[in-house]
Amino acid sequence: MNRNLFKLNTIALISLAIASCANSETAESTDGNAAVTDAQGQATLNLVANGEDFVRQGFVTKDGWTMSFDRLDVNLAEVTAYQMDGAFKPKETDTLDGLEYQEKVSLVDTPQMVDLAEGEADATPILVTNAEVTPGFYNAVAWKVDTASPDSPLAGKTMVMQGTATKDDKVINFDISLNRPIQYLCGEYVGDNRKGIVEADSPGELETTFHFDHVFGDAETSPDDALNVDALGFEPLAQLASANSLTIDDATLTQKLSAEDQEKLTKAIIGLGHVGEGHCAVIE
Repeated sequence: MNRNLFKLNTIALISLAIASCANSETAESTDGNAAVTDAQGQATLNLVANGEDFVRQGFVTKDGWTMSFDRLDVNLAEVTAYQMDGAFKPKETDTLDGLEYQEKVSLVDTPQMVDLAEGEADATPILVTNAEVTPGFYNAVAWKVDTASPDSPLAGKTMVMQGTATKDDKVINFDISLNRPIQYLCGEYVGDNRKGIVEADSPGELETTFHFDHVFGDAETSPDDALNVDALGFEPLAQLASANSLTIDDATLTQKLSAEDQEKLTKAIIGLGHVGEGHCAVIE
């Protein structure tokens, strides 16, 4: 064989071998990155707000008024989810600065108005927002019902309840606005299904739950039950109506409700916040 031709063939074979090795290394590197990506995945945590059937379907209060909500707006703010080390039960002495956690993520930085009455009677809880998070078990959540900014439809208020209340042949159109900022710290969701578990290929969900039966009571519950004993009901509000209409704000409620009813309303509003049936601590 011609020596020059032999040299050219040898060089060509070496070049092919080098290229093959390079391609192999690139593939391994690419596969390795894909494996890392697949292992971490895209972990999504959804935040929902739930006024329960009391808000979506209506209910009868402890004193016999049938409530139907057209809107129930709350100003939801400063929602943060936590992965705590082990089981977590919040206490009123807790502070957010003092919490020890493995992971945390802010879900709501800018306050959002949420209409808890939105949707059909059997609608699912309202999706507020979602975020990409580190997979794991988010078994604690802090959140506020805060005073809305001047540019919000809820300006100067934390909550507005609008709808109708009916009893016998009387119908009252109500528009009740409150300004009572509250910050909650809650542990694990309590309900039929566990929530807060986030996996790479399976979104997780956290829920802020509002129990309005704490405010108005529930005719389907025994009158002697603590829920009804402590609830305000609607009758004290009905007494403030004029010409089948009740439009009232927090300042006027403070003036016109009896001291006993004012105390009941205050405690009931504080007790609104839950995670499913799980209780939350009210913190400073």
